Amino acid sequence: MTSPIVSHARQLAASGQVAQAVARLEQASSQGDVDALFCLATWHLAGHGVARDLERARGLLRRAVEIGHVDAALMEIALTANGSGGPVDWREALARLKIAAQGDPVAQQQLALINRMALAPDGAPVAVPAGEALAGGWDVRLFRQFLTGDECHHVISEGQALLEPAMVIDPRSGRPMPHPIRTSDGGIFGPAREDLVIQAINRRIAAASGTMLSGGEPLTLLRYAVGQQYRQHHDCLPHVRNQRAWTMLIYLNEGYAGGETIFPRLGLSVKGRKGDALLFRNTDAQGQAAEAAMHLGAPVMAGQKWLCTRWIRHDRHDPWNP
Repeated sequence: MTSPIVSHARQLAASGQVAQAVARLEQASSQGDVDALFCLATWHLAGHGVARDLERARGLLRRAVEIGHVDAALMEIALTANGSGGPVDWREALARLKIAAQGDPVAQQQLALINRMALAPDGAPVAVPAGEALAGGWDVRLFRQFLTGDECHHVISEGQALLEPAMVIDPRSGRPMPHPIRTSDGGIFGPAREDLVIQAINRRIAAASGTMLSGGEPLTLLRYAVGQQYRQHHDCLPHVRNQRAWTMLIYLNEGYAGGETIFPRLGLSVKGRKGDALLFRNTDAQGQAAEAAMHLGAPVMAGQKWLCTRWIRHDRHDPWNP
């Protein structure tokens, strides 16, 4: 339940009185109001009404955690592990998750999944997954059982609340826009929302693809209902220097008809089983979009198709300033 102070601050902001809203939250935060602390932290993360300040947000979250705010604890854990507003520190994030799990069932569930993963002290997988080459003329690899069933369920259950109509990038403005080429729904696990399970999956993707963790865009959940599809396209972005060099698709369910991933130039059609992952290269030796990587998601004929995808850039990608 939202506190009266936070509700009032949001009303002020909605009416254009942003400075007054921030002042109200600052005053309440200085008096130890835990909901105001958490709200102000999220505003600093988003740059809503205030300048984006990740370090300031981390400080506000720490104070809220010390008072006992559960959501602040989970958000602080995510930011600690991915290095937002401070150094990347998986060990500290895991230690804080263990503390949170003493009283929070959400943290308990996350910790149980983490404990079933074979992870190194930095959260990377102990063993690098091996893939099977699918196309002789291009780098396309299938990783069988890349995720467990429980991990697939976690991605879907945690990402459903984030779903909204999927977008494509406008080649003129570089901004997301709706387009009939893509009719699925998508949800992005941004840096404040990627729990340690999601971050461990991202580390597994980096290990399997042989890429740096910091090159990956946030993991994105995709849902295709009957009739929805993604027509032939390329994952490379228009007019960017730090291009999407690789794509990793992970199939999260079975029991649907249609929905194959098809590479027309390669004569290749893939329909992974639950937990399988498909990795393919998007760029040629010059870093340009390669025709071989053109692909499509065929229409779903029955049921629902769930995927998650991670696009991997040539160089480091800043999720706070995409």
